[in-house]
Amino acid sequence: MKQVIEKLFGFDFQKHSVRTEIYAGITTFLTMAYILAVNPSIFSALPEMPGGSVFTATALAAVVGTLVMAFYAKKPFAIAPGMGMNAFFVFTVCLAMGYHWKFALTAVLIEGIIFFVLTVTKVRSLLLSVIPHTLKKAIGAGIGLFIAFIGMQNAGIIITNDTTLVSLGNVTSGTALLAMIGLFITAALVMAKVRGGILWGILIATLIGMFIKDPATGQAITQLDGVVSAPQSLTPIFCQFQWSQVISWDMLVVVFTLLFLDIFNTMGTIIGVYQGTGMGGYSDKNNKIPDLDKMFVADSLATIASACLGTSTNTTYVESAAGIGEGGRTGLTAFTTAICFALALFFCPLFLAIPGAATAPALIIVGMMMMPSLDGIDWDDYCKAIPAFLTILLMPVAYSICDGILIGVIAYVGCHAVAGRFKEISITLWVLAALFICKYIFI
Repeated sequence: MKQVIEKLFGFDFQKHSVRTEIYAGITTFLTMAYILAVNPSIFSALPEMPGGSVFTATALAAVVGTLVMAFYAKKPFAIAPGMGMNAFFVFTVCLAMGYHWKFALTAVLIEGIIFFVLTVTKVRSLLLSVIPHTLKKAIGAGIGLFIAFIGMQNAGIIITNDTTLVSLGNVTSGTALLAMIGLFITAALVMAKVRGGILWGILIATLIGMFIKDPATGQAITQLDGVVSAPQSLTPIFCQFQWSQVISWDMLVVVFTLLFLDIFNTMGTIIGVYQGTGMGGYSDKNNKIPDLDKMFVADSLATIASACLGTSTNTTYVESAAGIGEGGRTGLTAFTTAICFALALFFCPLFLAIPGAATAPALIIVGMMMMPSLDGIDWDDYCKAIPAFLTILLMPVAYSICDGILIGVIAYVGCHAVAGRFKEISITLWVLAALFICKYIFI
């Protein structure tokens, strides 16, 4: 048995503890299980995608991706449908651009395949060098604001206003009140470093929702119809692709955006966790992360699987740091997390009963957690600061991650050209900026 564990998970009984690895895996699950509630909540904006099926797809996508990470990469990272990518899928591609969710799933599949090819052919390294460091940091912060804005909007904290476009809603009643209570509780748990604080915040807010009525319906905000049930069918969304518009400018833009988000989110997560957890000996003597390509392969295969299952792009979760912080070092940690997601499949009614107002605090807190990337922006250099600021601002204001990135690239090239700093503009950036400008002029 020891030899099997060592071979499957890269485990060393002289260095690692099975008990610690299992505990670490459970910890990672607790810190990221909120995606099981948040993902169906976000996809509820698309009524034609059944919430039960989306829940099943979310859990299975996490299981598949994390198992690949466990057995192939043998690392303690967990993979699941990513925050930001799901918002881009629903609110930008489907609602803002007006495309069917099958179009979006097709884009996810193509992106996953391209990501895999780029990884195995080493072209990924070249792609990573195309986007300036400043914009990489800005995109992370912009997505954080976008996610937080969506959470506030879903809960009614922010509402439509004919005069000012948006304004503060009535936070003393209904869903907005529940979201504010949940935000206070979740913030307290996170500040106290409670393991799984975001998930516990969601669950506590859901319970409180049983005692707060929605003024519009007169009923309790939380409606629980059960706790345990068999997983709901994937049939309505399984392998539902749309190939009629695969050769189009919009498909190119969507695929590029998803690819960009996936690559840099995964890269940032892995590097950040390796560096941030302070794990001695985790990098090789050249300060490079070992088996990085294997982790990227796992991420890309997980994205392909998520498209087939019927949900948004899979990505490596920064919450994996919680399990690593508890001592997780090998694929056994990831395997344990995958088992937890598999067991969660049988608690679909519980997760689907969680109202949007209860998941809003999770979106806001996760958005806040993405703000540290602002530290990497040189705000004294206006050539870099202006494009970064526009990227960050436009994502929530224009309600589009895609437009934030495109305008950011155009602004970066424009600012550096006006300043005469042509050496800082690569040929690839010139080409991208020209294509993005054509997109706004002709499409």
